[in-house]
Order: sequence, then structure tokens, then C-alpha cells
Amino acid sequence: MVKKYAFWNNKGGTGKTSLAFQSINLYAETHPDERILAVDVCPQANLSELMLGGLNYKGSEKLLAQQGLVPRCSIGGYFQLRLPSPYTVPPFTPADFITNPHQFNAAIPENIDLVCGDPLLELQSNAVNTLANNQIPGSNPWIAVIDWLRDFIGPIEHEYNVIFFDCNPSFSLYTQIALAASERLVLPVMADDSSRRAIQNAFSLVYGLKLPSDIYLAFAFATKLREAGRELPKVHLIIKNRLTQYMGAASAYAAVLTAIERDVTALLKTNPEIFTFTNVKDGFTEMRDFGTTGVVAFAKGQPMSQVQVGKQTVNGHRVQVKKDYLDNAKTALADTVARL
Repeated sequence: MVKKYAFWNNKGGTGKTSLAFQSINLYAETHPDERILAVDVCPQANLSELMLGGLNYKGSEKLLAQQGLVPRCSIGGYFQLRLPSPYTVPPFTPADFITNPHQFNAAIPENIDLVCGDPLLELQSNAVNTLANNQIPGSNPWIAVIDWLRDFIGPIEHEYNVIFFDCNPSFSLYTQIALAASERLVLPVMADDSSRRAIQNAFSLVYGLKLPSDIYLAFAFATKLREAGRELPKVHLIIKNRLTQYMGAASAYAAVLTAIERDVTALLKTNPEIFTFTNVKDGFTEMRDFGTTGVVAFAKGQPMSQVQVGKQTVNGHRVQVKKDYLDNAKTALADTVARL
């Protein structure tokens, strides 16, 4: 049965896309007999640019070329197809919107397919919101729109073993469409107070927990999905990211991470149904800041496995990848991917 993961946090700057890029690639490398679909549901489309070659190898230009195809080979192209037919699925061919990034970037494993991201999502968002909030007697326009990605995946689900969604750091309707199509959430956090607030907000937004007033409950994402008989995605993994940026987990910032663990421990007692794990330690991994290793990997659109130790040129600058830093990044990444 296909597994469906969403990398998401409603706070920006947590390293979500970089973790998604490296995790998807390592998963594909360690599961060569499986097929993986990455769906970039972010108007910034950074995951797609990395997959297609990064800054050094014209990932942005290759992405623009995909978006220039007819039909537009991106998530925006699929949404454009759905705008005139929001409540019934029109005839379409999923392959028209899927790219194999290995054909553009040899560093990416061949068993990864990609639905490219698209800035068009931002332009489409007002129309999508209007369509979802229409009042049509005897029907549920909101759930019909929320199902757009489920409609896309349905005909091809049997072709893939794992589907990863890289989501926008927001709770826009297109983010909700992605979350509703996923089964498991991967939430990156950083060791600062804003990350603690962000993860508390995430539980409110997705599960309707601790809302400021009951008046919001009827409009909550969780309420609407449950009323339609749908399962909510469950929190599967919380990644403590960029620890070396805060002088290691043993620093004063560890207090914030401990507080996040306490919050999750409390929710495991009151709302165990929203997690895939029962022991809080099973739900957390630690990731050091990728540093120069990450700069090189993302400039070249490379998985960590292909980053070379030593001096290299990135955007005309000489940088050095140190072996211990690269090894630490690989070890931490392998621990995270082992949980998927």
C-alpha cells in the first residue's frame, strides 16, 4: 500500500524543503526497487528547482521550461485544468503533469517522479477559495475542492510505493488540499520559541486543538474532513533541525526543544489518535545544520550521497566541504529516513 508523507510547518525557515529534498533522494537511493512521487505544492517551487539541477545547473530555467509546456507540466497546470471543473473530475492524463527529474539532473535517482511546483498557485488561490466556499444545495463544494490532489493521485496510486508532498509554509487552501491527500506529517522545528508556537499552531490548524473559541470549530479543517468521513493525516515525525546553529542540543536552546517534547507528550495522552507513535522518543529525530555541505548540495542539486569532500567552486566562490561535517549530515539524514 502506498505511503503518503507531507513535509510541512506553517512557520517558514525551518529547513522544510531542504530536508524534503535530501530525504526523498536518500529514500529513493536506499529503496531502488520502489517508485517515488514527489509533489511540490509550494509556489516558490524550490524543491523542483533542486530536483532539476539547482542554481549551478539551471534548475530554474528547466522548471520554467516545464511550466511552459502545453498542458503546463506542474501542479499549477493541473489546478488550471480543475478550475473550470472544480466539483467533477474532468478527463485528464496524469503523465501530462509529471516530470522525471533524472532526465534533467543525473544526480537524482531514476525512481523519483516529480509534479513540479508553480508560482501560479498564488494567483489561483483566490479562485480556489471562492469555489470551495460556494453554497450548493445537496453537495459539498469544499470537500470536492479539497479532493483535487486525491483525484490526481487516485488513477496512478498503484504505480508508486511512496508519495511525498512538499507543502508551503502556510495554511492556504492549496496546502490543505495537500494535507488532505497525505497520511503522515513530517514537521521540522528549530530550537527557538517561534518554533514552539508554530508547532502548537500546527496542531490547532490541522486538528482543531486549543482553538481560542468554539465559534471556530465548525469551520475547522479537522471538523470539515471528519464530517465528510475522511481521515486526518497523523503526525509521524518531528525533526529538530539545525541544532549546530544553536551550539548543539545540549545548549540553553535545549530547553525549547524539551518544551516541545513536553507539549507532544501531553498530547499523546489526550489525543493519541493524531500520532503514529506512542512513545515520544520514537517521534523525534535530530538534524545538524548542513552548513557548507548543504550550500554545495543545493547549489548543484545533489543528494548528500554525491557531495564530494574538499574544495569546490559554488557560484564563483571557493568553498570547502569537510569530511566530518558531511559524515555527520549523512548519519543524521539516514536516521530520519529510516523512520519513513
